[in-house]
Amino acid sequence: MGCHVGRMRWLVLASCLAGGLALEEQAAPAGSSSEWVTQAVSAPHLAQHRFYSAAAKAEVSVHVYVPEAYGADRARRFPAIYWLHGHGGGVKALPQVVAYFDHAMREGKIPPALVVFPNGMPESMWCNSKDGAVPMETVVIEEVVPYVDATWRTVASREGRLIEGFSMGGYGAARLGMKYPELFGAISMLGAGPMQMELTVAGGPRNLAADRARIFQSVYGGDQAYFRALGPWALAGQQADALRGRSLVRIAVGDQDAMQGPNQDFAAHLSNLHIPHTVHIVPQVAHQPLRLLQALGSANWDFYRAALDRPPTGNSIDASAARSLGR
Repeated sequence: MGCHVGRMRWLVLASCLAGGLALEEQAAPAGSSSEWVTQAVSAPHLAQHRFYSAAAKAEVSVHVYVPEAYGADRARRFPAIYWLHGHGGGVKALPQVVAYFDHAMREGKIPPALVVFPNGMPESMWCNSKDGAVPMETVVIEEVVPYVDATWRTVASREGRLIEGFSMGGYGAARLGMKYPELFGAISMLGAGPMQMELTVAGGPRNLAADRARIFQSVYGGDQAYFRALGPWALAGQQADALRGRSLVRIAVGDQDAMQGPNQDFAAHLSNLHIPHTVHIVPQVAHQPLRLLQALGSANWDFYRAALDRPPTGNSIDASAARSLGR
C-alpha cells in the first residue's frame, strides 16, 4: 500500500481488528448507560466526544479523527468516513486505524476527510434491538450524523459521506447504507457478516455458534422475520431505485473468509436488482481486515477517491432532516 507505518504497528492493527472479542473489557449489560460511553482513546488528530442521546436516554461517546488539512483551510468543508467496527468493539485498535487513514491522506492517496468512529457496543449489529433496549440505528442515524455535521465543517450531503465497516461493521454499513441512501453516497462492506438471509446457530464459523445464538436473541428477539426485515437483502430490494446509479457500492472479502459465500450471494442479489457495485474476492486472505485492505492495492485508493470526491447531485438532504425520516 505504500505505507511506511512500521510492520509491528500493522501487525498490532491486524490483531486488534481481527481479534474482535478481545478488544473490550468485561461488557456492561446491553443498553446500560455505561456501555454507551467507551474509554477515551488518544491518538494524533483523534479525540473522544460525548453528547446526550434522547434515543438512548444516556450520554453516548463517539471518536472523531480530524485531518491536518482541516486547520489549514478554514473555509473548506470536508467529507466524512463513518467507520463501523466489528463484533467485540474496536476501541483499542483506534490509534492504528487512525494511523492508516492519516498516512493515506498525508501521502495524497485519498482526499482529506473526517473519520467518525461511532460506538456500536460489542454486539449491537448496528441495529435497533427488537426489545428497544439498544436503539443503535436511531442513535447513529438521527443523532451521531447530525452531531458531526453541526460540530465540524463537513460536506453535509450524501456525496460527502462514506459508510464503511468490517465484519459486523460491514453488515452495519450495508444495512444502514442501503436503508438511508439519502444520507450516504458510498457504501463499503469489508468481510461483512452476517450476510445470509437467515441467522442460525449452524450458519457460520463453528467457534462463533454461541455468539450467534446469543445475538439472535438479544438483538433480533429470536425472530427470523425481524432479522430479515433489518437485513441488507430486504433493504436493497426496497431501496433499489434510490440506490441504482447513485450509490457507490463496494464488497471486499478474502477467499479464505467464512463470509465469502454469503457476500458473493449478496453481490448476485445486487446484480439481479441492477444495482451497480464492485466485488473483490481477495486471494489468500481470511477474516483479516488489514490484509484485505493491503491486498486490494491501488483499487482501494481508487475507491476512496471516488467515494470522497463526488460532486453534489441535488438529491441529498441535510443531516438535520435525518431526525424526521420516520423509519
